[in-house]
Amino acid sequence: MPSVLTLVGIPGLESVQFWIGIPFCAMYITALLGNCLLLVIIKSERSLHEPMYLFLAMLGATDIALSTSILPKMLGIFWFHLPDIYFDACLFQMWLIHTFQCIESGILLAMALDRYVAICDPLRHAIIFTHQLLTQIGVAMTLRAALLVSPCLILIKCRLKHYWTTVVSHSYCEHMAVVKLAAEDIRINKIYGLFVAFTILGFDIIFITLSYIRIFITVFNLPQRESRLKAFNTCIAHICVFLEFYLLGFFSFFTHRFGFHIPPYIHILLSNLYLLVPPLLNPIVYGVKTKQIRDRVSKIFHFKDPS
Repeated sequence: MPSVLTLVGIPGLESVQFWIGIPFCAMYITALLGNCLLLVIIKSERSLHEPMYLFLAMLGATDIALSTSILPKMLGIFWFHLPDIYFDACLFQMWLIHTFQCIESGILLAMALDRYVAICDPLRHAIIFTHQLLTQIGVAMTLRAALLVSPCLILIKCRLKHYWTTVVSHSYCEHMAVVKLAAEDIRINKIYGLFVAFTILGFDIIFITLSYIRIFITVFNLPQRESRLKAFNTCIAHICVFLEFYLLGFFSFFTHRFGFHIPPYIHILLSNLYLLVPPLLNPIVYGVKTKQIRDRVSKIFHFKDPS
């Protein structure tokens, strides 16, 4: 088992990695500022202390943590030629990245359930979604992610003792990129990785989809057109965030495993974008679609909202 691994960055694009780092850094800074602004607005505005916005605050905090766990080291590779990483530090980065991905999926599920109750059973919404329940959901989603991802690290440490190479053909410590370095049978590691992906993402997607089927049925049965538009408008931002997160995730997942004819640098770029684009777009989507947040931003920057 090596003490140090070497992260290549983006295989095949080493000569232009310096320039690729510039838009990546810009995306990271924008995501950081946008999500921090979102957290400050939600904390300072008492009218936003509602379940939907508190879940949005959880999502913003998770996005900050997710992008921060990948970008600094990636820019160190691209700009400062610092590809080496301690083996245990690599496993820790892997655990952070996959845990935060799973937490984000869980928060999106909680947001879908919140919209389901708010539209399909509005009279009980305040009774069901108490602050105590929100805290329990946050803790449960964090524990679920941390406990399901941890065995990936244990299986690597306990089962894989010999490695063909210490060079990781990736820009961060992704589970399969590290596992494929081993000179031993990695089938159990592969199977468990797929089990985690389908247990968390599959479970969450099924329940989010079922929630929205029920929401759409309820919305289309409303008698007045204005009521339908108002109810549907409260879901648009979440639908955009949901589609952006899962479509990017599945595209990256399937190209990694089944896109044998796709160049490696395409795989790595897709993986990087999957981790960087949602933290960038989430505060923008909610900022544009949520009037309370838009009004608060207008007050902070002292300009009139044209709408």
